This record gives sequence, C-alpha cells and structure tokens, in this order.
Amino acid sequence: MIEKLIALRTRLLTAQRDLIRVAAEAGTHPSDNALRKIADIEVTIGAIEAMMEDLKKR
Repeated sequence: MIEKLIALRTRLLTAQRDLIRVAAEAGTHPSDNALRKIADIEVTIGAIEAMMEDLKKR
C-alpha cells in the first residue's frame, strides 16, 4: 500500500508543479481556479503523507 501512496504522491506533485509552472510562465496573477487546484493538491499530499506515516507505525 505504501508503494501505491508514494506513486500517487509523485503524480500529484508533478501535477502541482505543472500548474505552478504554467502560472509562473503566464506572467499574470493565477486564476482563482488555478490557485484552488494548487491548494487542494497540497492538502491531498499532506493527507497522503499522514497516511503513509500511520502505515509505517504499524
């Protein structure tokens, strides 16, 4: 299960970095939708990391 969580975390980090890169290259303020997506991914990554830590303690 940890391997699947690591893979999911990696995919989400890539998606988040892509969104940030696109926002930076646009040269304007990111849209509210883009900011929300970036923040939502960050929260999800945190939840995945917490779950991974929990599984490691077992």
